[in-house]
Amino acid sequence: MKHIKYLIQFICIIFLFIVFKILGLKISRTLSSFIFNKVGPFFRSKNISLNNLSIAFPELNENQKKQIINEMWTNYGKIFAEYIFIKDFRNSKKFSNKIIVENQEILEKIKLQNKPVIFISGHFNNFELMAMHIEKSGIDLAAIYRPLNNKFLNPIMEVIRKKYICKKQIKKGISGTKKLLKNFKDGTSVALMIDQRVSEGIECDFFRKKALTTSIPAQFIKKFNASVVPIYIERLKGDYFKLKILDNIQFSENDSVNKITLDLNQILEKMIESNPEQWIWTHNRWKI
Repeated sequence: MKHIKYLIQFICIIFLFIVFKILGLKISRTLSSFIFNKVGPFFRSKNISLNNLSIAFPELNENQKKQIINEMWTNYGKIFAEYIFIKDFRNSKKFSNKIIVENQEILEKIKLQNKPVIFISGHFNNFELMAMHIEKSGIDLAAIYRPLNNKFLNPIMEVIRKKYICKKQIKKGISGTKKLLKNFKDGTSVALMIDQRVSEGIECDFFRKKALTTSIPAQFIKKFNASVVPIYIERLKGDYFKLKILDNIQFSENDSVNKITLDLNQILEKMIESNPEQWIWTHNRWKI
């Protein structure tokens, strides 16, 4: 039954991608946003999103939370439509000029120093553009990714990611962590999303409530005395993007894994607070 469901999803998605390619990016974003606003809540529990928002922003009323969720689905739809044009974001000046980069000099300095760093971020708006830009800037980069549950669609997404986003894609899991470690030892910087629940993570405060959080960045920091570079992307009016490279963070050798993980969570919180509608609220983030 599950395979039939995934096959139907696959056929629908490929059909939409073909339609989007014909219509062009601007119309496709509008159409996809409409579809996601209408259909998305049927696939993802609205209650999970509302509960998550209540944890992070207890001061919000129900209408404010629903507004954030509606805008989130709009962004979801735009991101989905943009996947079929990801090659253009990589190779076309017309598309890449839509990405405004703040503090590019930090990336240039990292490239010149030729010492690997840990880039951390979360699933903000079109998060794929972050790893793409880092690699386009000439930095040797490896990115962790979670394979899609849909076995028909996942191979296509893996090809898109490896060809246009970041060549070194490492599958999430124990074996992936080992590969990540080897890449880092060989001088490759790593990009990690630290905002999702991981069953093998540690319990750490996230918006004042315990949440299972990856400790991989903290472990790398402790082992290699590595510096951390937070990176953030937001969608602006007119579907421009602002990509912000934040200053390197160097932790003390006395800092524990728990303290480092908490500090990184607090950085992530500030990113979410700046544009809550541009973060993904549908995951059961606080499930222990």
